Amino acid sequence: MKIGLSDLSRLESKNHYLFSGLLLWYGLLWTWLAIAPVNRRDWFLENLLALALVTLLLLTYRRFQFSSLSYGLITLFMTLHAVGAHYTYAEVPFGFWLKDVLSLSRNPFDRIVHFAYGALFVYPVRELLMRLAGVRGAWAYYLSVSTILAQSGLFEVIESVVAVLVSPELGGTYLGTQGDEWDAQKDMAAALGGAVLAMTFTHAMSKEIDETVPRAAQP
Repeated sequence: MKIGLSDLSRLESKNHYLFSGLLLWYGLLWTWLAIAPVNRRDWFLENLLALALVTLLLLTYRRFQFSSLSYGLITLFMTLHAVGAHYTYAEVPFGFWLKDVLSLSRNPFDRIVHFAYGALFVYPVRELLMRLAGVRGAWAYYLSVSTILAQSGLFEVIESVVAVLVSPELGGTYLGTQGDEWDAQKDMAAALGGAVLAMTFTHAMSKEIDETVPRAAQP
């Protein structure tokens, strides 16, 4: 299917409005959750990387625009992260509800968000690799999943360094280990599982998904 310049212009305009709407949603939610968080210092630490990502997306928007699907997935993850930052990941009420219902030994919300990171961010990563690096076929799936795993490990390292340098006494709260010495490895495994599942679904639905993305922005 060929797309003319007028069609691309309309699609880009639609994408711009969606981006603005998602940014407004996140801005309002972030502001609301910034009011009286459970632990202000932990909230500050949790938001360092989040605000850095939002700033990066804003600064690069004119040069590189993700598809509407990618922006939606990124916003969904940022929403989950904002909730976790407000309550601290170990004390999110929904996590306690799941703990009781499923008879778990710990609040699982942090693990859910790590899984969501892999599941929701791997498609934007794939889009980035395909459009900027020209990666295609199986390599696009493999490198996307590998990137998520590498990023997950890097974030665990960054978080531990930040916890030690900025606020050692908040280490356990900020990292959300809940007494599990293998927490970092399990978080990385959760992100990997989410990424693999999302790429499996993307591969199965690739034709339908690509038909909803502008040709100029197709991953």
